[in-house]
Amino acid sequence: MTEPVERMERPYARRWWALLVLCLSLLIIVMANTALTVAAPDMTKDLGLSSADLQWVIDGYTVPYAALMLLLGAIGDKYSRRGALVLGLVVFGAGAVFGYLADSAATVIAARAVMGVGAALIMPATLSLLAATFPRAERAKAITLWTATAGLAIAAGPVVAGALLRDHGWSSTFLINVPIAALAIVAAFVLVPPSRAGHHDRIDYVGGLLSVIWTGALIYMIIEGPHFGWHAKAIGAAVIAGAGLVAFVLWELRHPRPILDVRRFTGRRFAGSNLAVALFFLAVFGAFYYLTQHLQFVLGYDALDTGVRMLPLAGAVFVGSALTGWLTPRVGMKWTVTAGMVGGTTALALLTRVDGGSGYGDFVAPLIILGLAIGLALSPCTDAIMGAFPESELGVGGAVNDTSLELGGSLGIAILGSLLATSYGDHLSDATAGSRLPASALDTAQDSVGAGYAVAQGIGEKAHQAAARAQQATDPQQAAQLKQQAAELATGARQMADAVGSAFSDAVARTSLVGAVILGIGTVLVAVLLPRHGSPAPEVKEEEKKPVESAAV
Repeated sequence: MTEPVERMERPYARRWWALLVLCLSLLIIVMANTALTVAAPDMTKDLGLSSADLQWVIDGYTVPYAALMLLLGAIGDKYSRRGALVLGLVVFGAGAVFGYLADSAATVIAARAVMGVGAALIMPATLSLLAATFPRAERAKAITLWTATAGLAIAAGPVVAGALLRDHGWSSTFLINVPIAALAIVAAFVLVPPSRAGHHDRIDYVGGLLSVIWTGALIYMIIEGPHFGWHAKAIGAAVIAGAGLVAFVLWELRHPRPILDVRRFTGRRFAGSNLAVALFFLAVFGAFYYLTQHLQFVLGYDALDTGVRMLPLAGAVFVGSALTGWLTPRVGMKWTVTAGMVGGTTALALLTRVDGGSGYGDFVAPLIILGLAIGLALSPCTDAIMGAFPESELGVGGAVNDTSLELGGSLGIAILGSLLATSYGDHLSDATAGSRLPASALDTAQDSVGAGYAVAQGIGEKAHQAAARAQQATDPQQAAQLKQQAAELATGARQMADAVGSAFSDAVARTSLVGAVILGIGTVLVAVLLPRHGSPAPEVKEEEKKPVESAAV
């Protein structure tokens, strides 16, 4: 595989096999996040992580991932898109090995950050190689399969992690990435053709650096503020993000070859598609964040069972993707995307019915509708975003799409996760009002649903201890007192567990309502922004139209 795709006179013959490699690469970087949601409890116990540590174990991946994509996508365009993919897989695999060997919070966070850098190379490279390899007539179908893979990865991560955790420790969820990355590297050299931009202009590194600063600061603020309070760090990050964004826009407007032509956002199709991607993943990541917790803690499923019960979402994504491939050419992307967003809003609205007596059956319909909505809405948006860029900037186009995705997902976890925590704490305080639960125990239980059940379990253990002492007591009066104490503690443990489950269920319902309102308003905005008919392709400058030979990389 040495002939660049730009030199081929006909479409690349093995392009569908190449797509398989690109989808495999996408699969592992999405699963790296969703698998962690079920591995987190074991990791917390083993490493003694605080809530702040655990938050940064999860988000240490997101900051470099979102911040670096635009710059690394442009570098891949100029030098080698396949090279960026392979290098990203190498970095990602090295980070996974580092995570497997980690024995402290700091080393796990560092490993996740390394994996995030690898993902920032991989993600835009997969989309740019897809767009460069497939002719325009087939690109929408290929992007549909790419999007369906992302939906599969959301549900497959917990399944894979759950299966590993039954017989192995949490570190195995890192190590499983290594053979998959190695397979993808070999397959990339065998099946994916080289590709790079047709021109060799200097990269706008100043614009790229400004994009890293404002995006990284924004993601940091989104993580730090809602979870740890609006202190100096979060406020400072907000100021840096705002100033960096203004500087980035002004610089890009004046630069003759900007890393990203921000004027594209004045186009309704482009702006509407990016807004739809961000809002959709705000809802999806936020909902996934609290649904997995509800299944594990409230309904009592283990990691594998939780993953299996998320599979209806993955299956529905494939069905929705098939529908969008048939519907979009017939009715236009405006109606397909709007229908998908209405479906997502409906799924969140159904979750407002969740209460303390809800079982898994109450989650099946929302999961299926959400999966159908993902399949319907996201493929046309990604196709529209990629279609707005000339062939020389496909890596930048992929980075823009993926940055919208990551910003939306980070906002979803931050906004909905913060609301969930606040609502849960308030409901638990109301549910335990009048009880003799110590204030310190209530504070601990309000920290998270897992901590709440741990408090209930601790009370239950005290009940068992009192019952055991009653059996050993020789004084009848003392034995009677211990039995009464054990009975009261056992009743308190059950009441505490019921209160935790009820409080978290009520918090899920309230959070889902807010998510539905946000996505509903966003649906109206996207429907207004998207043009009724497809807008013409962006004008490509003459020097970009001329075929320029690209060296094999």
